[in-house]
Amino acid sequence: MNSSTARPPAPHDHTAEPGDSTAARLLAGWHSTGRPADLTDHLGRHGPPPVATALGSRTSMPLVEAVASAGLTGRGGAGFPTARKLRAVAERRGRAVVVVNAMESEPASGKDQFLLAVAPHLVLDGAVLAATAVGADIVHICLPRTRIAQYRRLSIALVDRHRARLDPVRLRLHALPHAYVSSESTALVRWLNGGQARPQGSPPRTHERGVARRPTLIHNAETLAHLALIARHGPDWFRRTGTPDEPGTTLVTVSGAVTTSSVQEVALGTPLATIVDRAGGPTEALRAVLLGGFAGTWLSAEDVCTPLTRRDLAPLGAAPGAGVLIALPHSACGLSETARMLAYLAAQSAHQCGPCHFGLPALTEDFTALAAGHADPDLLSRLHRRTALLPDRGACRHPDGAARLAASALHAFADDVDQHLTRDVCAAARRPAGVPVPPAKPPETWR
Repeated sequence: MNSSTARPPAPHDHTAEPGDSTAARLLAGWHSTGRPADLTDHLGRHGPPPVATALGSRTSMPLVEAVASAGLTGRGGAGFPTARKLRAVAERRGRAVVVVNAMESEPASGKDQFLLAVAPHLVLDGAVLAATAVGADIVHICLPRTRIAQYRRLSIALVDRHRARLDPVRLRLHALPHAYVSSESTALVRWLNGGQARPQGSPPRTHERGVARRPTLIHNAETLAHLALIARHGPDWFRRTGTPDEPGTTLVTVSGAVTTSSVQEVALGTPLATIVDRAGGPTEALRAVLLGGFAGTWLSAEDVCTPLTRRDLAPLGAAPGAGVLIALPHSACGLSETARMLAYLAAQSAHQCGPCHFGLPALTEDFTALAAGHADPDLLSRLHRRTALLPDRGACRHPDGAARLAASALHAFADDVDQHLTRDVCAAARRPAGVPVPPAKPPETWR
């Protein structure tokens, strides 16, 4: 395995292959030792967490200013500038709240799980630093209740920090219902306020009034770990890798038709083809890659040389998203794979608004008919119409992601679409599914 990669955890397996990597930052400790870092390991490598107003010997910049200079953006999917979120909460009146979003409900992603398994204290340092920067007195850490082993390990990490008296704020660990949309920021706030873990689209926004009606900062685990490193080493260090417009490294979960499924830490701007090569290369010729996960974008094999930046991917209608890359082999049917993903997304909706309650099932039904070769004359025009109508109409972005996935499949697999519509399903459609998709069933509970 390439030295900058690590195998993503299975549900109860957080092992991976170590190695030396000059590119590794978040995973540097793992690559050098091959084992998760406990508090002693963490403090030996990184030293004690710097306070928000004194960021160590390399800079005296306040944390928000340093993060802005570094150009750090959120690694949870939206890519929003981290400093702007920090400022928005810090400028509100009253005590703030920080929420660590470690739900990682994207089925194809394992990066945050892996990061919390091997470097939990880096994430917790970032959360505490963010809390001191925005004037918060509590940090809520949200995990899915299905990941019991992860919850136990993080509980031990919190006990160790408490005994060492490291943190000036309270840290509370929570186990939430596990559903695709329960990782949405307003769903976390709603659940922490005693409600269901479903998105809440109406204002006010979380930075205005979130948990306990207080200004609330929500970041995913990887973003906070980057923040902790910027606080220690400064923005110039952070910008030494990546691109001038999109600096730093990012974690990517690579799976599908590759030799070794892995979590990689790569510099932004790394070509997608290089990321595939670092996973041992494709196991056969590729038909396409899915970038961003089930709510992402299919890209044709001709596009795999594109650099992993928002700027380079935007002309293709794609974005890095939550850091997922699935390689689809030429022997697979992209339409069949997409139909299964859409069925999962439709089942996982909160059914709170028309686009989710009616639009997603209708889109799934039509796409399933296309994949099975059961087309009627109006099917393709109906699919194009529905994928155009769904975005920006729901209480959250869940319908947008499903529409993006479907629309990109119609484009990337245009030749297959024509065959499925006019002749018969392609030979690949009769082969076993290639992309693992959870059962298409609704969440058991939202509380």
